[in-house]
Amino acid sequence: MEKKKPGVLSELWRKFLVALKRRPQNIALCALVLTFLFYALNLMYISDTTAKIQGTGMGLCGFCTMLFSMLSFMCFINAFPYRKKPNVPMIVLMFVMFAIIMFADKWYIDQIWAAVNRPNNPIVVTVSTIYIAYAEWYLRIHIYMMIITILLILTMPVYSKLIRKIKTSIEVEDNGEMGAIDLTGEA
Repeated sequence: MEKKKPGVLSELWRKFLVALKRRPQNIALCALVLTFLFYALNLMYISDTTAKIQGTGMGLCGFCTMLFSMLSFMCFINAFPYRKKPNVPMIVLMFVMFAIIMFADKWYIDQIWAAVNRPNNPIVVTVSTIYIAYAEWYLRIHIYMMIITILLILTMPVYSKLIRKIKTSIEVEDNGEMGAIDLTGEA
């Protein structure tokens, strides 16, 4: 009975798993990239909200979130060098940056709520100012995505061991006609 050769998709999947076995931190890195992209692509709503409300520290919160999101990439890359032990000071610095990002997002949301619910001259969210509601919603989603990223980083030792248990080796066929190999060099 002949074994079938693996298909193109199964071979691509095997190569993907091999790469993941070598660098399991790429899972958390992808989550960090998606979190940053989500914030960056929705920055228009946050900037418009800052310009409309002009609350205390809102511009600084947006700046800190963007700055520390970019710097956390560098910390992540330096925290998990290839084939070396994790760099603990970089991991600590990265988590400090994550805390600052989440604090800035929470502060921004509180400033939105303070402007919308203040007793005198509140900001009314209408069709023309719907971006305020969008900014608040997207910041909440950004906080949740940051929590997921943090959980993926913290559970990295667990899922990296599980990924390493996945069998990715290829079965090599033997046709049975291989005789003894002559190592003496006599012809």
